[in-house]
Amino acid sequence: MIISDSTIKNLIKKNKLIIEPFENYLLQPASIDLRLGSDYLKIDENQMEIMTLEDKLNYNKINSEEIVIPPHSFLLATTEEYIELPNNLTAFVEGRSSIGRMGLFIQNAGWVDPGFAGKITLELFNANRLPIKLKAGRRICQLVIAEMDKAAEFPYQGKYQGQNTAVGSKVFKDNENKKK
Repeated sequence: MIISDSTIKNLIKKNKLIIEPFENYLLQPASIDLRLGSDYLKIDENQMEIMTLEDKLNYNKINSEEIVIPPHSFLLATTEEYIELPNNLTAFVEGRSSIGRMGLFIQNAGWVDPGFAGKITLELFNANRLPIKLKAGRRICQLVIAEMDKAAEFPYQGKYQGQNTAVGSKVFKDNENKKK
């Protein structure tokens, strides 16, 4: 069941759901808006000729209050908000409709698992033919939170736990890549 604005606010008040910094204006009827942080990662296209699922990727780190995403370009970003989900809540990230209508696709690969703690890394893609300028602190996406039928038996303890900046792919750490 997706939880409502009043339930989100109540859980935050009781410290059962952590979203910091929290501002009332971020609450939506069935979600909470999250703002763009100032940390970004861009694939270092000059250091590799191909990406694989087995090798660590090289990124250029960018810290800026403003950034321009060129047409047809991909960039990792982070949310301003740090979140902690209890073991009985899961969430997913959706782009804001107003921003999607400009051609900026905002994704987060998969669910935000129960037990996750950290800032959320966002995948941004400018599908437009014009550059898009973004500023830190602007509402960029929304977090839709759902209550699970019971608490997770094995809450998230994965490779992205505790991230505080944009974090690149760690697919190279997957079990499939471990030598037998």
